[in-house]
Amino acid sequence: MIMKTKYIETLLWGALATTFTACSLDIEPASQPSELTEGTQTDTTTAVLKDREAAVSQRTAIYQLFRNRQEHMHLDYVLLGDAHSDNAYGGTTGQETIPTETNALDAATGTLSRDWSRYLEDIAKANVLINGVEQLHQKGAVNDADYRQWRAEGQLFRALLMFRMVRMWGSLPLITQVAKTITSENIKEVYPAYFPPKADTQECYAQIISDLEYAEQNAPDLSASDRTFLTKTVAQALLCKVYAEKPVRDYDKVITYAQKVRNTAGVALEKDFSTLWGWNAATQDCMKRNTSEGILEVHWQAGSGNWESWMYGRCLENYDNSFTWAKWVTPSRDLIKAFEDEGDTTRLNQTVVYYSCGWSNYYPASHYAFMYKLRSGYNNEYVIRLADIILMEAEAEAAKGNLNAAAELVNMIRSRAKLPALAADKTANQSAMQAAVLHERRLELALEGERWYDLCRNDKVEAVMNGLNSRDSGRLPQANPYTENSYLLPIPQSAIDENGNLEQNPGY
Repeated sequence: MIMKTKYIETLLWGALATTFTACSLDIEPASQPSELTEGTQTDTTTAVLKDREAAVSQRTAIYQLFRNRQEHMHLDYVLLGDAHSDNAYGGTTGQETIPTETNALDAATGTLSRDWSRYLEDIAKANVLINGVEQLHQKGAVNDADYRQWRAEGQLFRALLMFRMVRMWGSLPLITQVAKTITSENIKEVYPAYFPPKADTQECYAQIISDLEYAEQNAPDLSASDRTFLTKTVAQALLCKVYAEKPVRDYDKVITYAQKVRNTAGVALEKDFSTLWGWNAATQDCMKRNTSEGILEVHWQAGSGNWESWMYGRCLENYDNSFTWAKWVTPSRDLIKAFEDEGDTTRLNQTVVYYSCGWSNYYPASHYAFMYKLRSGYNNEYVIRLADIILMEAEAEAAKGNLNAAAELVNMIRSRAKLPALAADKTANQSAMQAAVLHERRLELALEGERWYDLCRNDKVEAVMNGLNSRDSGRLPQANPYTENSYLLPIPQSAIDENGNLEQNPGY
């Protein structure tokens, strides 16, 4: 309670300071969502964005978050999605990674604290754009076309982050409005708007779906020449993934939205899997940007590379850069065996690479496995790609008992990987077909952050993870058994200290 009181005092002083000093988009991200505004606020009114130019700047700032906030937008996403599953080891000996691998995550885990606060900060930035353009449109300062597009982009970005949070923690404080400035006179009244309790899961999904439905109608069309924009196809792809989740599961809608994505002009699987990940040594650049498969990509141009590549292994544009310490997200023996058992050299060689190094945490130093899907500072990061959506459609068809339809979709992915069509025993019954889809997702999307959520969605966490030490000789010993409470992550203690309305998830 003392900590909470001190935090209120800090927030109050910060709020009073913003009365005199405007927040700039050019400075580092604000420490709390409540500090984000381009307009002016008082205890009775809120002008979120001062003019059209401020709206343009805020929209730009939203897109820059994909590139400037890699720690939670991609690095931690891959760590939790793969090292918390059977796909990877944590990689280093530090407390940022080991609890993820050993199932020892708790309320003090630093990566979770970072992710919780930064996702909420980024949602707050989306709220500034959404609320701000609404006000400017009402004043006639923004035309109808720009208003609809910018609002749609803001809501699509917000939905993406909320979807990640609800899959990680089950729910979140549902903040969709920019609140009034806290003053000494109104702090008791306004404080709950900044720090509400978590909404229930259904409310969170209702908000996500509402945002995505608006975006599907009003976001721009997918561009063949620039796949970095938040488009209606991105909204459709996310709706496909959202409706596969248990709280709102509707397999008919999963299939409908997947087919909308697949029928979008210019969208197709890349013919060669290596095109998605390849490095062109002659041009010192990635093989291709704006792939036909990319639904939403993040790009780095020559001269402004992504530091994240050297967190996983060697960055090929600067071979020895930062290669003196153990890397994150080390591919597991269990994953490599899954590729080898399938005879899947195409995807294995694009997912895992071996180098000699100066450490031997998981493999001999002379032949050490590294994650290979982000091999340079200029490679694309895929927020969503078509193969994921095709396999989500296959998952829905299998769940509905449409085994031939599911097999046809899986075989599209296998054909690109130069593998034969599924054998008869994989398509003989519904259970076998569902297992085949889950297995194909593991191989296709390995080390892209999806595996943990696939296990959760299919109720496979206990069955897959509790026997993993016996199958994988290189994995650190499991600290705790996986149970029904393992599907959600612990709420960070730092968040509970800041917001006394939060309640810890069961089991932590």
